[in-house]
Amino acid sequence: MKKALARYAACLALCAAASLANAAPQCSGEAVARAKKLLTFHFGEDDRIRISPDVKELPPIRNPANKKQQFKVLEVWGSIYKGEYRMRLIYFVSGNDCTLMGQEILEYANL
Repeated sequence: MKKALARYAACLALCAAASLANAAPQCSGEAVARAKKLLTFHFGEDDRIRISPDVKELPPIRNPANKKQQFKVLEVWGSIYKGEYRMRLIYFVSGNDCTLMGQEILEYANL
């Protein structure tokens, strides 16, 4: 009985760890919406704009104005026709609030 309980507990722990690993990063919905706006700002309205729903959290960066604060960096990919773009959106997170502090866009191209 103890072995069965121990196996059950181990299984629950593994399942919980797997679900946390697959959880979307905080502010990811906001980042996807902002990525679409960023591509639209640079290239204008275009029905070929596509934004990937996958959001990757990168290592945080320090706030240059306050070294005690950190900004969350989220990477989102998008495309227009044949062009691919990597966008990094930088947020200050306070509780559930995501405040956009910066953004960058880079075309993914081999020149």
